[in-house]
Amino acid sequence: MVAYASADGRVPGVVKEALQDAMEVALENVPSIAGKVYVLPDVSGSMHSAVTGNRATATTAVRCIDVAALVAAAIVRKNPEAEVLPFNDRVVPVALNPRDTVMTNAAKLAALPQGGTNCGAPLAHLNERRARGDMVIYVSDNQSWVDAGNAKARGTATMVEWNRFKSRSPDARLVCVDIQPYGTTQTAERVDILNVGGFSDQVFETIAEFGAGRLAAEHWVSVIESIQI
Repeated sequence: MVAYASADGRVPGVVKEALQDAMEVALENVPSIAGKVYVLPDVSGSMHSAVTGNRATATTAVRCIDVAALVAAAIVRKNPEAEVLPFNDRVVPVALNPRDTVMTNAAKLAALPQGGTNCGAPLAHLNERRARGDMVIYVSDNQSWVDAGNAKARGTATMVEWNRFKSRSPDARLVCVDIQPYGTTQTAERVDILNVGGFSDQVFETIAEFGAGRLAAEHWVSVIESIQI
């Protein structure tokens, strides 16, 4: 994806097509996630900044919104029943075809209207629908994730909405991928909530492991102990 985004007009079309083909091949490594999955990509204005931040000549052509779109498109490809609910200050309707290329779906998500950020909005939307599910995945740059309203007494708005969702789906798990992690989070870490800071290809495997209940400390201790030196 990075190579494709960095390719300008000087790169032959055949090379760009090959990069798209390579992306489709790479999808074979994205694990499936059991159960009903919701992907909540942040499409607000701040998500259109470079994923590396501004670093003079080292600034990447890939934006935070591109990473969020990639995650959503890749998960939809491997989990056709997954539902994508993009959000800014509200849920933004979009129709993704799992058979379309990742680049096509990523471009569709990246072109959605910008706006402010209300991370509680998609969960509130699911609660209004009385929806049930097994895995909810946020992908955001962590901007405006802190709800100042009575947070000490009730937690953030996102946590309030998540607890409402859990009342219908007690075994559900929540993953919050913070592409540009800062000193605040929207959700408190607990057995059903995983906060991931930054992004790499390993995020897909981490999400799948957490969804399968294999990401607890005890699991990794046993993995480490099984290694023979």
